[in-house]
Amino acid sequence: MSKKAKMNLPNKLTVLRIIMVPIFLVVMMLPESVIPFNVSGIIGISIFIIASLTDMLDGKIARKYNLVTDFGKLMDPLADKFLVIGALTVIVYRYANVRTLFIIALLIVVFRELAVTSIRLVAASSGGVVIAANMLGKIKTVTQIVCICAAVIEPMIYSISGVSSALPAWWVANVPVTTALCVAMIVITVWSGINYIVGGWKFIDSEK
Repeated sequence: MSKKAKMNLPNKLTVLRIIMVPIFLVVMMLPESVIPFNVSGIIGISIFIIASLTDMLDGKIARKYNLVTDFGKLMDPLADKFLVIGALTVIVYRYANVRTLFIIALLIVVFRELAVTSIRLVAASSGGVVIAANMLGKIKTVTQIVCICAAVIEPMIYSISGVSSALPAWWVANVPVTTALCVAMIVITVWSGINYIVGGWKFIDSEK
């Protein structure tokens, strides 16, 4: 397959990830009268993990078989944004005990992505440059995925008979693993955003 092919395997995996986002959202937002809370959580997080794995696979396949395209450079980060922002929105909707912290995280992620996407668009339109995701951006994505998985899985673990009774009530109520990972996610998201903005500022011409 040609390097310039728009719909090679990595690009198809990227499109699949985008398609899985609304499915994940619907499952996670179904009321408990339709599907038990933990069942929707298990199904939803399974979809999320599979979608996240396609992110790892499309990059590996693209690099190994020289299938990197401008389509992939642009759409792969966009698919990640849809997945992460959608998942954070679901967490805000679904889990009242971490709602305030995750609203802050969601706003930071959205503002960061808007800033980075704007710089990418300017670079592409003014100089024909496609700014691909760097290592710090990839670490940011992994941190976000791990945090989201913890936010869904940790409450389900505490709901298992015997687990919550063996832990202090404040621990169960405050989901400390999720909270710590969310704080780490916020820090790395801000750090990677600043890194992108500083690196891409040279493509912005204030006289144009």
